[in-house]
Amino acid sequence: MKQLFLVFVGGGAGSVARYIISKYLNTSSIPYGTFTANILGSLFIGIILGISLKNNTLSQNTVAFLATGFCGGFTTFSTFAYENHTFLKSGDILNFFIYSIGSFTIGLLFVFLGVFISNKL
Repeated sequence: MKQLFLVFVGGGAGSVARYIISKYLNTSSIPYGTFTANILGSLFIGIILGISLKNNTLSQNTVAFLATGFCGGFTTFSTFAYENHTFLKSGDILNFFIYSIGSFTIGLLFVFLGVFISNKL
């Protein structure tokens, strides 16, 4: 029950952080806010889980709060999918491909970067 509460609180905090970023960066037809949140979330989860796996210093509760809760609330696949739908619906194929491939590729690279950083700490 405690972990469920920690995920709930972490998810709320992550969602609020994403909302703030999106409010200030999603000011054009390109969803920079969602992209930024997803990329930063990828970096954060790489660092968090990398530290957790490296030396077992993070408790299960901390991982639940930070990785599942905060990162889960901070990143958003559903908004990413909807924004891609919007690109396709408007016929903006170029931005659809740039946003989709860029988000996937950079997100994956940032997870690896986060794990790399955690190994250097």
